[in-house]
Amino acid sequence: MGQNFLAAVPTAAYGGVLLTPAIAFYMLQRAIIRGQGEKSVLAEALGADLKGRISPVLYVAGTALAFVDPWLSMAAYLLVAILWLIPDQRIANVIGRE
Repeated sequence: MGQNFLAAVPTAAYGGVLLTPAIAFYMLQRAIIRGQGEKSVLAEALGADLKGRISPVLYVAGTALAFVDPWLSMAAYLLVAILWLIPDQRIANVIGRE
C-alpha cells in the first residue's frame, strides 16, 4: 500500500490479493480430497476446517470494510493472520493415530 496507507482502494485491493491464495488453498484441498476420497486422511484431518472457511469470509468483509473504515479492514486482515499463527495440530494428530 506504500504511500497510500489506509486509503480505501489500495486497502480493498490488498484484501483481494489476500483472498486469492485463500481460494487457491481451498481449491487445492478439494482437489486432493476428490482424488483420495471423502474418507482420506486429509478429509478426516480437516473436518469442519473452521480456519479455512472463515478466512475468505474475513477477507471479503475486510475488502468491503475498506470503503467504510480502512482500520476495520486492516483489523479483519490481522485477525486472519493471527488465526493462522495459532498452531493447528489436526493433520499431525490424525497421522499420529495411524
